[in-house]
Amino acid sequence: QVQLVESGGGLVQPGGSLRLSCVASGTILKINSMGWYRQPPGKERELIAYIVSDGRTNYADSAKGRFTISRDNAKNTVYLQINSLKPEDTAAYYCNADVEARRGWSAWYWGQGTPVTVSS
Repeated sequence: QVQLVESGGGLVQPGGSLRLSCVASGTILKINSMGWYRQPPGKERELIAYIVSDGRTNYADSAKGRFTISRDNAKNTVYLQINSLKPEDTAAYYCNADVEARRGWSAWYWGQGTPVTVSS
């Protein structure tokens, strides 16, 4: 079994920055893709960005410029740096990962989410 645990969320003023972390643990042979999503109140979950094992990244158009995804393969951790936070960034932020628990077999896992509130 694999667990993903996000951290780093909280209350931040507009214009501030946050760095979210997501650590994967459990039976892990390899983590292929790791990504960040968010779900604003009353809205659907949306992709922010994902990063594959060789470091290549892909961002949603709405996330280009203020969001930076990165990962530390040795720590099975993915990060999301968010700068110039706006009230509309208020959401629950989730990570997911495509984890290979044994050779030739992988599955997607989700974390429980970390809340981010941007307010003065």
